[in-house]
Amino acid sequence: MSRIELTLNGKAVSADVEDRTLLVNFLRDAQQLTGTHVGCDTTQCGACTVMVDGRALKSCTLLVVQVSGAKITTIEGMAHGEALHPVQQAFSECHGLQCGYCTPGMVMAVTDLLRRHPQPTDEQILHGLEGNICRCTGYVNIVKSVKRAAELMTGR
Repeated sequence: MSRIELTLNGKAVSADVEDRTLLVNFLRDAQQLTGTHVGCDTTQCGACTVMVDGRALKSCTLLVVQVSGAKITTIEGMAHGEALHPVQQAFSECHGLQCGYCTPGMVMAVTDLLRRHPQPTDEQILHGLEGNICRCTGYVNIVKSVKRAAELMTGR
């Protein structure tokens, strides 16, 4: 067992965890934050993507002890009260989701992409989405959502 301390969606959290506990399981089971999804357990699909110190990382193969001391943001921590984060708003406006299973991970990946490339090219968008799989949409509306989120975030 190890003692971990981290900031989770803006709140200090400390817990005793088994050393082999995956971050995704800690979030879903111990913290009841079920918006982070388990899709493949091999970092292929991206459904488990969360923000760790501002970077999108896949939580299904990351041990929670590895992120002790970090700032973790899950999909539940993206909105500000009733106001959606601009990426969430863009996905809603542009119909960038269907079943919604991949959406939390997509939102995290896009947030990180826009942090690095506030006005991304089509190539940067496609590269930024490479680690996240959607089996429903065909990506057309997801790409539109990324472009709309960039507009919302930069005021253009």
